[in-house]
Amino acid sequence: MGLGSTAKKLQTVADIAEKLYAKVNEIRERVEAMQGAVQSTEERVETLERDLAEQRAIVEALAEAEGIDVDAVVAGAADEEDTGDAGDAGPAADASETDDAPGDGGDEESGTDDCDPDAGV
Repeated sequence: MGLGSTAKKLQTVADIAEKLYAKVNEIRERVEAMQGAVQSTEERVETLERDLAEQRAIVEALAEAEGIDVDAVVAGAADEEDTGDAGDAGPAADASETDDAPGDGGDEESGTDDCDPDAGV
């Protein structure tokens, strides 16, 4: 009687161990795949950084040839970005100032503007 119960318990433990082993192998494969993806991404980032450095050198050389102070331009762009003036208004805001002007091509009868994508017409 005792041997049948023990055999059943051992079989249960063996089944659980088998499932656990399969899960561990699955996780190991996923980790290896993730390591490959990280390595690939690292290589791509290094390539992009190298390309960016080359492009920056070219732009700085062109700016110097044109007499443009690169540091001042970069500082000005950083200031605009910090204050939120970095083109938030943009061309759309400039156009909206004249959208309601007569003879601008808008549909004056319906009160909608042909250029307004939010008009829903």
